[in-house]
Amino acid sequence: MKYNLINILSSSNKELDNQMLMDYISGKLSDTDQHAVEEWLEENQFAADALEGLKEFGNKEQVQEYVLQLNRDLKAFLQQKKQRRESRKWKDKPWIYMAVVLILCLIIIAYIVLHLLSGRLH
Repeated sequence: MKYNLINILSSSNKELDNQMLMDYISGKLSDTDQHAVEEWLEENQFAADALEGLKEFGNKEQVQEYVLQLNRDLKAFLQQKKQRRESRKWKDKPWIYMAVVLILCLIIIAYIVLHLLSGRLH
């Protein structure tokens, strides 16, 4: 489970070690290291918000379930978004509709002309 917490933070820090961030959350850092992490967090508001959210979990075992649920929700949201985008492709291109209508009109006109010509021949 601790590995999953480290994975959450893997892209949020480039200057600090993931283990140092985990130790910061659990309060295991020395004063100087804790101060260094806090300075870094002041410069990186997104990471600070993420760490604050992780601190608020009372039960660390539930973190894995929350991560799985968030991943499922995100995947479902992205799938719905992709489906909506695919369904709108035709709506975004009215020239396709005009081309289809034009082709159908040409086919109907060709049928009528051929039908009239074949009627005159007989």
